[in-house]
Amino acid sequence: MKLHLTLLCLLLTFAVNSVRADEPKLNFVLIFVDDMGWMDLSCQGSDYYKTPNVDRLATEGMRFTNAYAACAVCSPTRAAVQTGRYPGRVGVTDWIRSLFQRGDIGTPEQNPTEYVGGKNNKLLCPPNPFWMEHEEITIAEALQGGGYKSAYIGKWHLGDEAWFPPGQGYDENRGGCDYGQPPSYFDPFSQPKHRHPTIRAGIAGLPGRKPGQYLTHREAEEAVQLITKWKDEPFFLQLSHYAVHTPIQAIPEVAAKYAAEGGNPKYAAMVESVDDSTRDVLKTIDDLGLAERTVVIFTSDNGGLDNNNNPTDNAPLRSGKGYPHEGGIRVPFIVRWPGVLTPGSVSDQPVCSIDIFPTIMEAAGVDMPADREIDGLSLVNHMKSAGESPLDRDELIWHFPHYRHVPGPYSIIRKGDWKLIHFYEGIQELYNLKDDLSEGKNLVEAMPDKVKELEERLMVRLKEMKAKLPTPNPAYVVK
Repeated sequence: MKLHLTLLCLLLTFAVNSVRADEPKLNFVLIFVDDMGWMDLSCQGSDYYKTPNVDRLATEGMRFTNAYAACAVCSPTRAAVQTGRYPGRVGVTDWIRSLFQRGDIGTPEQNPTEYVGGKNNKLLCPPNPFWMEHEEITIAEALQGGGYKSAYIGKWHLGDEAWFPPGQGYDENRGGCDYGQPPSYFDPFSQPKHRHPTIRAGIAGLPGRKPGQYLTHREAEEAVQLITKWKDEPFFLQLSHYAVHTPIQAIPEVAAKYAAEGGNPKYAAMVESVDDSTRDVLKTIDDLGLAERTVVIFTSDNGGLDNNNNPTDNAPLRSGKGYPHEGGIRVPFIVRWPGVLTPGSVSDQPVCSIDIFPTIMEAAGVDMPADREIDGLSLVNHMKSAGESPLDRDELIWHFPHYRHVPGPYSIIRKGDWKLIHFYEGIQELYNLKDDLSEGKNLVEAMPDKVKELEERLMVRLKEMKAKLPTPNPAYVVK
């Protein structure tokens, strides 16, 4: 009798495992917006921007309130998303200069290595590369072993032509090139009189098709076409909108709807175009019966551009894109996974761009690369527990060793509720984000021991990842 029961149990176990093995693999759609601020969605608290379709993601999934971009500017965050690694580890720590922005340099044999800085700079800074090295493993490359198709739509900004998405493992590329912003948001997405041939030609992989069509809507069409094409096989699709980056260009009749409400009507119309795209993608997923096995992630590459509340206003967060304060690095982050995540759940756990890679790998059942350090953590168990299961991490790191805004190069550590901004010219800022989200009270003088503790930890982490640090400039001329 016991033998019969044992055999029965084994048969049932085999049957269950066989069913699981035959289950369709998950699909993944990453909607990645350029320069969208933390407050640029109605589900984030805005009463100005109209985003019902992005809000639907939050209603049906999980919204993270303490989510961060890996950098306050775009290319480093994009590298972090692709690799699950901190920008300081990858070596892409500033936005990459496109081919047309480098004069006669062209594409050199290798990335620059010599430190840079003029006599007016107290520090010499590490050079930013012209591309993310091929040795890095992208999401697309990691998923290949799991039988996944992969597509990249929109802004890439991680290098010259040999380093476009096809050179980093993507099966399809619709618009990913070296541009940091589009020549124009209207088809044919070019500037015919520009001095540089690439700008005259438009966006690589996204040729003009419908004169006057808005770029975000074209990106949505490409996404819909590929999802439909791959409906019967597992896929990863990154819909990486050029919006809402400058130039601030909008469909006039859409902008007119916001004209009487204050703010920047053109920018609001650009935000609405992202919501339109999200609507079309979700409808396609639903119509094809793919919703139950498609994970949709929505986030931004850095905080909103906020120059005296223009084109957006990040309040209550301080400052915006490019700055080390919360307005520069805190971003929307929403995940929809029907049947798995509790609808309308909210997590206050600090998460970051580096977490996207390992989250997708675990959900896809694909092994992580074993030959390198992955800085991000999978959010799968945390999300499945409706935010109850904590992440095994209490700190995040940022590294921007370049001159952009006064007072110059910086690194950041957030540990628990404490945030230290270490400026390499000697200034420190310490904030308790739980008590002071707007970073209005610098606690450096009041809490020197906490400053020392966090600074030491920050330097240990930067050394561990072999991040390049600024160095004294021997040619600096004291004014």
